[in-house]
Amino acid sequence: MRYLTAGESHGPQQTTIIEGVPAHMELLKEDINRELKRRQGGYGRGRRMQIEKDLVEIVSGVRHGKTTGAPIALVVKNDDFKSWTDVMGVEPLSEEEEQQVRRKVTHPRPGHADLNGGIKYGHRDMRNVLERSSARETTARVCAGAVAKKLLKTLGIEVAGHVLEIGGVKAKDISYKDIYELQEKSEASPVRCLDKEAERKMMEAIDQAKKEGDSIGGVVQTVVTGMPVGVGSHVHYDRKLDSKIAGAVVSINAFKGVEIGIGFEAARRPGSEVHDEILWDEEKGYYRRTNNLGGFEGGMTNGMPLVIQGVMKPIPTLYKPLQSVDIDTKEPFQASIERSDSCAVPAASVVMENVIAFEVAKALVEMFHADRIDALKESIENHRTWAREF
Repeated sequence: MRYLTAGESHGPQQTTIIEGVPAHMELLKEDINRELKRRQGGYGRGRRMQIEKDLVEIVSGVRHGKTTGAPIALVVKNDDFKSWTDVMGVEPLSEEEEQQVRRKVTHPRPGHADLNGGIKYGHRDMRNVLERSSARETTARVCAGAVAKKLLKTLGIEVAGHVLEIGGVKAKDISYKDIYELQEKSEASPVRCLDKEAERKMMEAIDQAKKEGDSIGGVVQTVVTGMPVGVGSHVHYDRKLDSKIAGAVVSINAFKGVEIGIGFEAARRPGSEVHDEILWDEEKGYYRRTNNLGGFEGGMTNGMPLVIQGVMKPIPTLYKPLQSVDIDTKEPFQASIERSDSCAVPAASVVMENVIAFEVAKALVEMFHADRIDALKESIENHRTWAREF
């Protein structure tokens, strides 16, 4: 499985093309729209979420509610494009038209791709960079993840996420009895936090940041249950599933770090308090007494829940802009302001869920390759039986 995305922040649409999804899997627009709605929610979101009502159109690869095995093409229209047709149009402009409609961006914003991308591609108008580097592209990535989530659910694998920290406020009570309670509790919180006291303080921190024209970041966690043993590989660096997931997480806009299991805490503990002891019983087969390693050993799944944390920096677009330099005049200037959120951590939690879901689904299809969903399910079930009896 693989996917490509296309589209600009203020262009006509976001497009996702997914290849390799097995045939005969049930897939409806509602499966994708549910995830798109979750991405647009969360306390601290800005005005654009009031403008855009993201709804997907499935334009290929699905017939009568089931995948065909052909590439799946998904489109989400940008409702705001109507206000940007002059700036973002495809057709060339006359010199006079260019002077009238073009909003040239020459003030690179600190923390963004503007200056680096301008230098790399030779763009004197950095709108050519910021439009594509915008987090609006995560709309298309969530579409891909939603399809992957449907595939995982069909295979008995569940994905959930929640917020551990925002603006220095840390959740203390993150207990839940199973993945379904985690999903329920997270969805019920405006900041996707399981700790009600921390939830209140997080919202206060977001309000304060907004009042000051600032932004705040945080830490989110994704949990995946039901994974069979041995997905990934120990034999080469580019086949390790934990490595692929780590790369996918830090590829999300504004994500600057990733941990698996207890992560950096492992550096502070002796080995006897880090590694997970192996147990066995007749019903479950092999399992671990603890899950400090977050469901991975040797680049492969070990049958325990996958637990991944991602670190999101504060959004760099501020309403009290930082100093920059005009690339034409080289004079100091305050960076330009595009619409922004004071905090997008709750929404980023949803994006991370979907990005991880795709990597997990991709690894499963690679290991248990099948062109039909029934054959894929049978292959995985046979492997589960083999692993229990090993």
